Amino acid sequence: MSYFKTLLLFILLPLSFASLAQAEDKSADYRLGAGDAIRISVFQNPDLTVESRVADSGIITYPLIGAVQLGDLTLRDAEKAIADKLREGGFVQKPQVNILLTQVRGNQVSVLGLVNRPGRFPIETGNTRLTDMLATAGGAIPDGSDVVIVTGIRDGKPFRKEVDVPALFVSGNSDEDIVVAGGDVIYVHRAPVFYVYGEVQRPGPYRIERGMTVLQALVRGGGLTMRGTERSLRIHRRTADGNLAVIAPEKFDVIQPDDVLHVEESFF
Repeated sequence: MSYFKTLLLFILLPLSFASLAQAEDKSADYRLGAGDAIRISVFQNPDLTVESRVADSGIITYPLIGAVQLGDLTLRDAEKAIADKLREGGFVQKPQVNILLTQVRGNQVSVLGLVNRPGRFPIETGNTRLTDMLATAGGAIPDGSDVVIVTGIRDGKPFRKEVDVPALFVSGNSDEDIVVAGGDVIYVHRAPVFYVYGEVQRPGPYRIERGMTVLQALVRGGGLTMRGTERSLRIHRRTADGNLAVIAPEKFDVIQPDDVLHVEESFF
């Protein structure tokens, strides 16, 4: 083996072990839920090796000790719960319990709305974040909104949060990339649009980009026709009280959702 290959091996091996350790840590942080299939084994006690599925109540039945509540426990805590009962019952003096998650059916998150693959997806680690689940669902389609709505239960109370996904990467504020929990629903709504009609090349509805101005909206509509004029632009906008206002905008005013931009005909 050449010097450079040897050097590369010494560099990559620690990284591989570190990645493996991180994966094991995440798996250990996973919380068991109803429907999860697990394999339980006890060192030097092959007769206590059992494959089981967590019931809707969070309970499994295990030899010698009977019903054990494992729902919502991490794998480490579940191992300890079984080990404690085996030791306290006098069945195994120093039990070394290992639990392997063989199939994930509990702790699922629903991803709905304008994504490429809507559906229910399992939480595979204890630190799965919003962006992880969006990636699993194939991400938002072009008509999907940048702002994602997450609903669920936290500490026994209803939870709702709106997350601006692109801002996570632009601003680097990863705190907004929340950790999802079993039963959460992630919803991607339709992106806000504006409407342009009158003397423009391509009238119709268009997605509003961030900070889009009236001038940019006109460009999105293909620009003015030969008969159009910027001097008589009008925006029809619904106000907070539900009334319809007609505004004469400046070219660098910001477009708002559902604005209707009208380009009138020039008579000169």
